[in-house]
Amino acid sequence: MIVDSTKTFCPTILSDIVKTDWRPSLSVPSYKHPPRDALGMASGAPQNNSQMACGAEIPGFLDALLQDFPAPLSPESPLPWKAPGTTLSQEEVEAELAELAMGFLSSRNAPPSLAAALTHEAISHLLKTDLSEFRKLPRQEEEDDDEEEEKAPMTLLDAKGLARRFFNQLWEVCDQWQKQVPLTAWTPQRQWLVSIHAIRNTRRKMEDRHVFLPTFNQLFGLSRLQSGTTGVCALITGTTLHVAWLGDSQVILVQQGQVVKLMEPHKPERQDEKARIEALGGFVSFMDCWRVNGTLAVSRAIGDVFQKPYVSGEADAASWELTGFEDYLLLACDGFFDVVPHQEVTSLVHNHLVRQQGCGLHVAEDLVAAARERGSHDNITVMVVFLRDPQELLKSKIQGTGNSQADVRSQNLLSGFSEPETNTPQRS
Repeated sequence: MIVDSTKTFCPTILSDIVKTDWRPSLSVPSYKHPPRDALGMASGAPQNNSQMACGAEIPGFLDALLQDFPAPLSPESPLPWKAPGTTLSQEEVEAELAELAMGFLSSRNAPPSLAAALTHEAISHLLKTDLSEFRKLPRQEEEDDDEEEEKAPMTLLDAKGLARRFFNQLWEVCDQWQKQVPLTAWTPQRQWLVSIHAIRNTRRKMEDRHVFLPTFNQLFGLSRLQSGTTGVCALITGTTLHVAWLGDSQVILVQQGQVVKLMEPHKPERQDEKARIEALGGFVSFMDCWRVNGTLAVSRAIGDVFQKPYVSGEADAASWELTGFEDYLLLACDGFFDVVPHQEVTSLVHNHLVRQQGCGLHVAEDLVAAARERGSHDNITVMVVFLRDPQELLKSKIQGTGNSQADVRSQNLLSGFSEPETNTPQRS
């Protein structure tokens, strides 16, 4: 998933606020602990670990953890992790505790899927218990004279006490699993090599956010936004690829060296988007690029309530059945796609693999550099998820040069969209 804050045509740069509340079904990726790239993101060559390998790794990790922590924490015991501030709102609890547990377990070299499964189990149990003992008085905030509507009362919880309770809940899950590991923790699943790179570039601050979660399903078994963000995400379940997007961040699929267009970004100049905005009483004008009501350069976004309903918050989604001949996915924000046309991606990736002798771990860095060299001044984030071993791609020579727009048009997944054109740089 990549999110990139929407831009207003004014000196203020908006910050990103994104909250998700997905509850997909549980699925378990492979257990081999992957190497980390420069950003600390999980990366590694495709793996298909056997249950035999998992059988030794999971009990061994649990044994070592319980040897270091033979009993739950007492009220006087120091916390093994840093409490997330002094207080947490009820809405923040799940995400903050998930981050605590995943960081703690990863620091102890837990298999990623096991860390996610343990975290999910511990949080699920904790959220079913009574947390009223951790309640604190709401923050005393100054009233904003310009704000007309009253804020709903916020329930705050003591972060340190909750973190201690959560560790003990996690300890109980580990203790139970040491005796009997659930079947869901034994099922290996393929893991792909992922290359991610992001730069602030010439912008005053970094607005992009990205995340790659191979254990998303296990880890998770919108308040009113004054700022806004675009977003794009991809989810692979079995042999089906699902993509969803809001705004101008994009995802493309490369299959046997050819670009498969999966989506059409939400830009004001799209005829259907322009007609929707004008039907609502808004307008689209050109001010160094096409903008909604002279401000935002995207026609859909999360948040940006000051431009609702003209800037829609409704995402689009599409699905694609995978055949096994797919090469990789590329997700990127507008700072990349504004200057790098789809049809040139394959040659850039292929050239990187040639130079690196089939190693794709740092291909995202090359793609970000290419966008910057072509004049992009925006934040640039690129994520490449290899669905086949890069060595295999290089050896089989199936990477196309990608110089023909017909290659993109002939494999357009979505109907009713205009044919892709060469992107030109836009100021945001």
